[in-house]
Amino acid sequence: MISVKDLTFVYEGARKAALSGVSMEIRQGGFVGVIGPSGAGKTTLLSCMNGIIPHHFKGDYYGSVKICGKDTFDCSLTELSLVAGTVFQDVDGMLINATVEDEVLYGLENFGLPKAEIAARLEEVLEEVGIAGLRRRSISTLSGGQKQKVAIAAVLALRPQILLLDEPTGELDPASSRLVFSLLKRLNRERGITVVAVEQKIMLLSEFASELAVMSEGRLEFFGPVREVLRHSEELEKIGVNCPRVVALSRELEKRGLTAGTLCVSVDEAEAEVRRVLEG
Repeated sequence: MISVKDLTFVYEGARKAALSGVSMEIRQGGFVGVIGPSGAGKTTLLSCMNGIIPHHFKGDYYGSVKICGKDTFDCSLTELSLVAGTVFQDVDGMLINATVEDEVLYGLENFGLPKAEIAARLEEVLEEVGIAGLRRRSISTLSGGQKQKVAIAAVLALRPQILLLDEPTGELDPASSRLVFSLLKRLNRERGITVVAVEQKIMLLSEFASELAVMSEGRLEFFGPVREVLRHSEELEKIGVNCPRVVALSRELEKRGLTAGTLCVSVDEAEAEVRRVLEG
């Protein structure tokens, strides 16, 4: 689905590579969380996946990125947007229309779909994302979480196979953040949409993502199932990634011989493990 091979990129005028020798394979229907300290190359990696690099940002580009078998270097941004939809960090900059309905219609009309198809997709995506009741609301009156849902709906209306998101909960409170990730997980599970989300809130990624990609100084340090990556908690801390407290709790219980190495990655799992220890 997404194949990254030996990817290196140096922004024009920069002395240091933003990405250096990154290779990864993301399967169809995967849910990958990308995390790492500031300046690790997370957004640059996402920009290579959606084609903004090298088509918009110039520099020295080596290696390859293929989306559904198509090399992003050879495809136009328009072609790629129909396969991989992107929700950017600055959601207010993405939303350019006055109302929710107009925002979702914008992309559909630009691609010249028949009127009947446009109407059907509009109804479908508003219901699917859970914002049918906001259809005629002004964008300016929406909360941060609602705006994120509108941005996701506008991308989903084009029926991409992949969703790429750059810090979708960066300015949201914890409750709104969970709502956004619950929506992404449902789309991933029910529609088989591949999700790649750059996110700083590792607890959200631990609960909702299937795999974690950990970036540091332009390199891919770890990539694999969430539980396996979080077992490297000491190395992650050195990189600058703070693991969830439930992971620290699991490691402490293991050190004291109270568990057989069970690594908890959610609050519910941690509660169940502590109850088991206390009852034992």
